[in-house]
Amino acid sequence: MENLKLNNKNLSEISERIAVPKYNRETIKTGIVHVGIGGFHRAHEAFYTDQLLQNEAVKDWGICGVALLDFDTKIYNTLKEQDGLYTLIVKELDGTHTKRVIGAITECLFAPENPLKVIEKMASPEVKIITLTITEGGYNYNEATKKFDFANPLIIHDLENPNIPKTIFGYLTQALKLRQEQGLKGITIQSCDNIQGNGHMTQNMLLSYVSKAEPELVGWINENVSFPNAMVDRITPVTAAEDIKHLKETSGIDDAWPVVCEPFKQWVIEDHFIAGRPAWEKVGAQFVADVVPYEKMKLSLLNAGHSVLGILGALMGYNTIDEAVNNPNIRVFLKHYMNEEVTPTLGDLEGVDLDAYKKSLLERFGNINIKDQIDRICSETSAKFPIFILPTIQTQLEKNNSIQLAAFVTAAWAIYSLGANEDGEVLNIKDALKQELNEKAKEAKQNPIAFLELESVFGALKQNTVFTEVFVKAYQDITNKNIEDNLKSINSAY
Repeated sequence: MENLKLNNKNLSEISERIAVPKYNRETIKTGIVHVGIGGFHRAHEAFYTDQLLQNEAVKDWGICGVALLDFDTKIYNTLKEQDGLYTLIVKELDGTHTKRVIGAITECLFAPENPLKVIEKMASPEVKIITLTITEGGYNYNEATKKFDFANPLIIHDLENPNIPKTIFGYLTQALKLRQEQGLKGITIQSCDNIQGNGHMTQNMLLSYVSKAEPELVGWINENVSFPNAMVDRITPVTAAEDIKHLKETSGIDDAWPVVCEPFKQWVIEDHFIAGRPAWEKVGAQFVADVVPYEKMKLSLLNAGHSVLGILGALMGYNTIDEAVNNPNIRVFLKHYMNEEVTPTLGDLEGVDLDAYKKSLLERFGNINIKDQIDRICSETSAKFPIFILPTIQTQLEKNNSIQLAAFVTAAWAIYSLGANEDGEVLNIKDALKQELNEKAKEAKQNPIAFLELESVFGALKQNTVFTEVFVKAYQDITNKNIEDNLKSINSAY
């Protein structure tokens, strides 16, 4: 079978092998600018949008993908060479692969190459929505101060050089200023990141920046820009070389960067779009008045569960999430964590079968075909911990409930941050605070509480004696015997 390079020219031939867009991509207008064109966006929002565009009557919701950082050069070049096309490979639970070409990204821009072009695109009259997947750390929020971090060197650069910004806040501010100057109507800015109240977070951080960068713009934003909250969910591991090779061997498609994901997907969105929106509900999204119960459930169970599996699994020498969750002791520990410490914090979840949801998580984590790399799950834990795990700890402390399991995970993270697993093998730690975490982890060998001194991660947690007492004991238990033996002891107590 001849290999076909994935691009517009070859779509017709490729359609004889796998599903491709049925719509004419050249007639689609760009209604959405999306910043952060990594795997998750391409498995989630772009997938939903592609499904909607299959309806020939839908013409206004093409996506312009923006690669924001120098780091994004490879994905930008790949998508540009492939005319924005890529293959989505859904790895089903039975081991089969469902493959289709996604065509919703109709334009691509590389922000470092031409900042003004990105600003002008965001300010284009046809663009009604700007969506974001900039990771939890991209919002420039300081957990200790609960405020925007103006000390960030990139933010200082943007304030001094507004026309050549480097951060999302610099770009959005100049784009909104241009929209105001041109007398354009409003626009929606929608976060698709794993942050509770992600719309509120986006709004608050942006207005903080604007108040210093362009204070006269604040009133216009308040009147003309909406920031809906949303909950997003689809496990999307990093694409491996084997995935690229397998696609080529089984379908004869030469795609330099396909996306792999699980079959499950979920998108719950507050219906607050000031300038119109795609009818994503026709392809499975759910529009609600209040997304809070859904997002809290997901962040505290799925995302936190991932972190639990990642940290414990990494220390025990596992490479993938399915390996970790299929260890009986880790699996039972995670069940106890979800049931005993997370569930009491969730309150009323009308219309949600919580037991069924937790059961489905274990099945999804255990999908042996996904092979989600543990070092991906553990990346940027310093940004994830305050969002996924810390709220559970704080609520449990307020209620005088158990925090033993969360404290154990926190202590395990302190050991993890030393940089080696239990066999002495070097861990591939990817974290903006890697150096600071490592320094505190070294101090913790003499004084475990030192690890909790990173206020941007833990806030005032070190001042809570109930937590620190349990944390110190967990730290000592881990250093005195291995993770597995500790898990056995903990599990036997429930």
